[in-house]
Parts: sequence; structure tokens; C-alpha cells
Amino acid sequence: MTGVYNPLLVCLSLVVAFLASYTAVELSGGLNALASEKRRPLWLVGGAVSMGVGIWSMHFIGMLAFSLPIEIGYDFSTTAVSLFLAISVSLIALATASRGALSHRRLCVAGTIMGLGVAAMHFTGMHAMQMSPGIGYTIWKVALSVAVAIAASVAALWLAFTLRTSDAENLVVKRLGAAFVMAIAITGMHYLGMSAANFAAGSLCLSGDKLDANWLALAVTVTSFIVLVGTLGLLGFHTNSLSISLGRANRQLHYLGTHDALTDLPNRQKLSLHIAQAVAECARRASPFAVLFIDLDGFKSVNDSLGHGVGDDLLQVCAERLRKDLRHTDMVARLGGDEFVIVVDNVAEASSAAAVANGVLRRLSQEIVVNGLPLRVSASIGIAFYPRDGGNADELLHSADAAMYAAKQSGRNTFRVFEPQMNHTALRSLILQRDLHRALSGGELSMSFQPKFRVESQLVTGVEALLRWRHPELGDIPPLEFIPIAERSGLIVEIGDWVLHEVCRNIAVWDAQGLPPISVAVNLSPIQFNVPDLVVRIDALIGAAGVDPCRLMFEITETTAMQNIEKTSRTIEALQSRGYTVAIDDFGTGYSSLGYLQRFRFDQIKIDGSFMHDLDAGGERGSALLSAVVTLARALQIEVVAEGVETESQFRTLGKLACDQVQGFLLSRPLPAAEFLAFLRCASDRIICTERTRATPTG
Repeated sequence: MTGVYNPLLVCLSLVVAFLASYTAVELSGGLNALASEKRRPLWLVGGAVSMGVGIWSMHFIGMLAFSLPIEIGYDFSTTAVSLFLAISVSLIALATASRGALSHRRLCVAGTIMGLGVAAMHFTGMHAMQMSPGIGYTIWKVALSVAVAIAASVAALWLAFTLRTSDAENLVVKRLGAAFVMAIAITGMHYLGMSAANFAAGSLCLSGDKLDANWLALAVTVTSFIVLVGTLGLLGFHTNSLSISLGRANRQLHYLGTHDALTDLPNRQKLSLHIAQAVAECARRASPFAVLFIDLDGFKSVNDSLGHGVGDDLLQVCAERLRKDLRHTDMVARLGGDEFVIVVDNVAEASSAAAVANGVLRRLSQEIVVNGLPLRVSASIGIAFYPRDGGNADELLHSADAAMYAAKQSGRNTFRVFEPQMNHTALRSLILQRDLHRALSGGELSMSFQPKFRVESQLVTGVEALLRWRHPELGDIPPLEFIPIAERSGLIVEIGDWVLHEVCRNIAVWDAQGLPPISVAVNLSPIQFNVPDLVVRIDALIGAAGVDPCRLMFEITETTAMQNIEKTSRTIEALQSRGYTVAIDDFGTGYSSLGYLQRFRFDQIKIDGSFMHDLDAGGERGSALLSAVVTLARALQIEVVAEGVETESQFRTLGKLACDQVQGFLLSRPLPAAEFLAFLRCASDRIICTERTRATPTG
């Protein structure tokens, strides 16, 4: 019995095959991108159902295109099994194509399983006709159709995987081409398998009264189109959503890359771009502009003593104040730390930039309350003009920075306009940093000693060791200039070891001449104090020199002590347990409270010299602080030393306040080692000897 094909349904089967193939390619390409790890199995199963329905629909439309001169129907359960097989092989295909890697072995195994599954689906669907007598098959055609199914499956998997990792250029065209090749292969396998079927003359279809072929054709066609088009639509919706999310993420990433996370101000990158645009605009319109470099005065003390949380809140308030009164053409940016920059557009003369700077100084100097704490900061501002002071962002920022440094040097809370000689200051810092290494090994560093005196008797109670540097070309370099450079370069730890070695050497000289034992105070910088093995290093140096620990006192600043309270307490206890004494230096310049004196248990408190000027002027600030410190110190059995005493009136006031010791030019300036040796000889009967300690250094 011979059958014929309906050309319309044959074409329709090819269209469905193409649509199913395109859906498969799209799904394999978008599955990983669209689905999260949790939702991926759901997408995988859903995609397999839609792809399986498409392949199965193509198969059945192709079967329905074949008509015999008898009524044909299809058994429901067998038809359902063929659909299940189509969905199963689709699941295998999608799972394989969406994997991270596809080896040749996995490709061949998965392609073979898929090809056998497609062939099984086809012949199961043929069996649903339940012909009597049964359908006969030409073996070689069956074998060929199975081989075509396997080859088509391998090719389909390879194409799907390859296109998934392909670049975006002409991707739609590539996927359409792949879908067309896959559709031809699938339909070719189907019709080759159909040609292998032989229907005996007089055959009957036992399923003729079950599923009507015409209604089945309509149902299959409509259902397959709905499923496939719906899947593509859903895929497109998710792709579009992903594209929108990606665009939003890119915009957010760009914003984060050009703005400061803490203050939400533009960062250095956006600032440089803005200045470059301003330079280009100036070239067109001849409209000069100004760059204001702003550095907060005293911010480090707030940050170190009250914590980074308070410091961050303070920066946010300052940033908000800097935003005020700016025109829409101007920009304020944060470079990092406590440094800000304002670009003022169309500034014809210096007075306009000065007005902006004065406004900034006025706003920043107003009291700021953070977590209930009233704080005050000021600012130092440097101003540079384009094109006079620089032709690009780097040059303008460098000039404004140099002017800001000059403002700090001239007293802070002010501004300076850039002048060419200001570059000399920046160049000098670089030279000093370079030459400091040579100074350490070349004998340019030396020690001076400034004695401390008891107030009521003017007896010598101890001495402070002070580092000096005489540069061969530049002369004497002030410690306030080279110590920060040493800290920034990391050389301060090595210099600190050298200082301790020199102090021990001088103590040995004094002892060798039979002079009374006197305590020597040595300053520890914040960098030194935070070295993990500080106490071990000190023990090693002192032990090697054979100096009794009671001869040494270590001074740390209030700011250093407040950086890490727990670590400071542990370090002080470790030093005191070995017999060293510890003093807090420059007390009153930070933001710590008197309550911390009880916690740290210092042996000595040194009041900063800035309060001495207040005593001369009859001010209450210095007197009140000294009175409070002396009262608390007596209760805690801590001695108080006033630094920077220069006048008789200061000395008399300190005596009335019952201050224990004084240090300053009134009684003695810092003396070089040789002069201090002579001083000790003359004052040997007025020296309060240091008692030997029972503690010994421990490693």
C-alpha cells in the first residue's frame, strides 16, 4: 500500500523544525546568563519541554503529511511516550550545550544518546498508528536514518555550544543559519525514516477511531507554535530585562568609579576629566578658571583620637558644606583623606577666587556636632589659575597643592595663591627625603639634650634627647621638617634605633666619668610605636649597651596613644614591667579626656608648650588645663612637666599651680652632646639621681 505526502504539511513541518531549532539555539545561548544557580534547573526543564514539543510537533506534522487510502488514527498512550522521548532528548541536549566545557567524548556520547532518542521517538510515533499487519521496515534505510539522527544531534550540539561562546557580532545571523542547518537535518532524518516504512496491501489502522489525524494536525500545529513562540518571547523578555539590568549596573559601576564612596563627591578621575574639559572650553572662549586645593587642619587628631567613624562623619559634613553656594558650572571633588578640590569656572581675577576661598574657610570653621561631640576644624587652601599656573590637570593640582602647603606653613586656616617659588618647597622635600638616607650613615645626624628641672628647687630631674640634622649644603634642618619626611619614607624606625644607640653611648660616657645617673627621655614616633616587635627591639638595644632600664623614659604623643587604646595599654605595661618609664608628650593638643590618664597609667605627663603663651596673657585656658591635670595627676601619682617655659611669669604661675617640673629656654636650651657633658659636670651637685630599678629587661 502506497501513501502520498501533503506538500503544505511538509513545508509546515520544516517551519516547525526551524522554529524548534532556533529555540534550542537561543535557549542554549541564554540559559547560563538568564538563570541563577537556584532557578537554572527550572529553566532547563522548561526549555526542554518547549524544545521537545517543537521536535515532536515537527515529527507528527510530518507523519500527518503522509496519507494512506485508509482512515488513520493514533494511540494516545504511545503518542504520549513519543512526546516524552522528545522532551527527554531535548533535556540531554540543553544540559550538554549549556555546560561550561564540551569535550569530544561528551559531545559524541550525548549526540549518540540524543540521536537514538530522536530515532526512538520517530519509530514510537509510527507505532502509535497500530497498523495490522504491522509496519515493515527496510533495514538499511532505518540504519541510515538512525545514523543521520546521531550525526544531526552531534552537529546540533556542537553548533549550539559553539554559538553560545561566540562573540556578539552577527550573532542573530549565525543562530538563524545554525537553526536552518539543524532543521534540514531533523526533517531529513524524519522523512528518511518514513521512507523506510512499508505498508502491506490491505493493511488496517487499529487506532483509526482514537485520535483523528485532522484534529491532531491542527492541535499539534497550534500547540507547537504557541509553545515555541511563547518560549522565544519569554526568552526575549528575560534577555531584555538582563540587558536593562546590565545597563543599570554599568551606569552604577561608572558612577562608583568616578565618585567618592564616603562623600558622594566626584573623585580624582572625574576631577581630571572636568579640568580637561575646562581647559578645552577656555581655549574656545578664553575663560580662565581657578583650582582650589583644600586640606583640613587638625583632622588627623580627630581621626586618631576619636576613631575613624567620627572622622568619616566629619568628612561628610565638610563635604556637604563645600557643596553649598557653588554654581552649577563649578565642581567640588574629594581626592582622598582630608583633601578636597574646588574648580571655579570663569574666574577673571584673583579676588573672585579669594572670595570663594574665604567662604569655604568661613563655612568649615563653624562648629560641627558629631555623635554629640562639638568639633571644630579649619582648612588651608591653595589657589592656582589656568593658564597662568599650569596647562593641564596634573600641573594645576601640583601648583595648588604647593600653595596649600604654603598656607599651612603660614599659620593654617588661611589661603595662598600660587607663586613660582612655592615649587621650591616641594622640591626641597624630595631632596631631604633622598638625602636622609645618606645622613643616617654619613654622620650628619647628632643628639642634643635639654634638661628638665623641679619647679620648687630648680634641681635637674632628667633630660630629653633631641635629634638634630646638619645638612652639608642646606645647613640645620628643623626636626619638624625632616621627622615627617622620615615617617613618610619609612626610615623613622631605623633612625629611632640609631637614636637609642646614641643615647646609650652617651650614658656610657657620663657613667665612665663618674657623673650622677640621670634619666634620659627618648621620643617614639607613631610609626615606631606601632612596630609589632617594639619592646623586643628596645630590650635588644639596651641589653647590648648594658644600660639599666631605669635610665630611660619613652615619650609618646597623645595622638599616638589614642590610635589603638588596647595596644597602647599593653605596650606601656610591657615597657614598665621591664623597668622603663613612659610619658605622654604634647598633652592637651588632641581630643582625649583626662579619664584616659588613669587607664594608661603614665609615669609622667608633659603639657604642650602652646599653653604657656596663654599663661603669659593671663588666659584661663592654660591655667584651667594645668590645674585639672595637676589635680588628677597627684591623685594618680603621676608627675606633670610643663614644656616650652620661656618667661619668669610663666615659671611663677606654674609654681602657684603646683606643677612638678619645667622644661624650656628659660632654664636651658637644648645642648649638643659635648656642651651637655660640661653642663652635667657643673651641675653634678644639683642632679636628682635616678634610682636603680629591680626589673631587668626580658626578651
